[in-house]
Amino acid sequence: MSAQKGSLPRHDWTREQVLALFNQPFNDLLFDAQVMHRKHFNPNQVQLSTLLSIKTGACPEDCKYCPQSARYDTGLEKEKLLQIDQVIEAAKIAKASGSSRFCMGAAWRSPHDRDIPAVAQMIREVKSLGMETCMTLGMLSEDQSAKLADAGLDYYNHNLDTSKEFYGEVITTRTYQDRLNTLANVRNSGMKVCAGGIVGMGEEQQDRAGLLMELANLPVHPESVPINMLVKVAGTPMANEADLDPFEFIRTIAVARLMMPKSYVRLSAGREDMNEHMQAMAFMAGANSIFYCDKLLTTPNPKANSDMQLLGRLGIVPEEYQADKDSQQQEDDLHRALNEHKNDHLFYRAG
Repeated sequence: MSAQKGSLPRHDWTREQVLALFNQPFNDLLFDAQVMHRKHFNPNQVQLSTLLSIKTGACPEDCKYCPQSARYDTGLEKEKLLQIDQVIEAAKIAKASGSSRFCMGAAWRSPHDRDIPAVAQMIREVKSLGMETCMTLGMLSEDQSAKLADAGLDYYNHNLDTSKEFYGEVITTRTYQDRLNTLANVRNSGMKVCAGGIVGMGEEQQDRAGLLMELANLPVHPESVPINMLVKVAGTPMANEADLDPFEFIRTIAVARLMMPKSYVRLSAGREDMNEHMQAMAFMAGANSIFYCDKLLTTPNPKANSDMQLLGRLGIVPEEYQADKDSQQQEDDLHRALNEHKNDHLFYRAG
């Protein structure tokens, strides 16, 4: 089964074709994915992103996996939109530790128009530090997308979560088309699209195939494709879901790489529960981006961070890791930032 016809990415996948990729012998699938990966990326580099919660909890949606939903008792403390200076300090720490992209997430169904000026200022301030910016704020209108683009936002994240067929088992408060509409608004505004999904929610392989088919058949492939493993949180309806076979997760990464060869495929939520061997296999399958620094504010030296240790053992280096500064300057910056800001609860866990 050929993942590409000629040299151009495809946008005409059928579910049967995607399932054929999933059901290749495992070693054949990983080999094909690694070959494809090497055609478009340095196989020994990964892009590092840090994700900050700029507004936590009290979301009105009913996503069954999400501890931020107001409908579930998960013990999560609600927080209002952060002040801009808090965001700037967090971004400085992330940059000093090696992240090249700073992602800001707010637990909203969609932002109110009154919130846009504040988040636009956050975008401008973070970009002034020399970092790429990404936000995930829920559904966006055309006008809101345009305003975020005008502020300089590089990426907007809005996941499809799963297949159209399984979607109703996950969420009922917004439609699949609502999600596609937001992705279209983001794309039309000129921003880059970050869109992926979650596996391990009780879906079947055909649903994982359906998710990747929807993403790959968009008019333009998402520039970033996060593949999340369900993080089971007590109090959510999906807290007791059975674990997904790790090999099936790796297959999902590999098929995403084959179908969207020029996209960054992010090893995203759930990584903290994966052993090093599974993470290494995910990199072999074509993952080349991670959320990083869930222990950022308590680990003063990036070289001692467990992520950096693993990458070092694999011979993988961070993409554009503080190329303008020597290692001593990086370390000095990180120590200074750590001394200035101690509140690690602001960060989403990178797992």
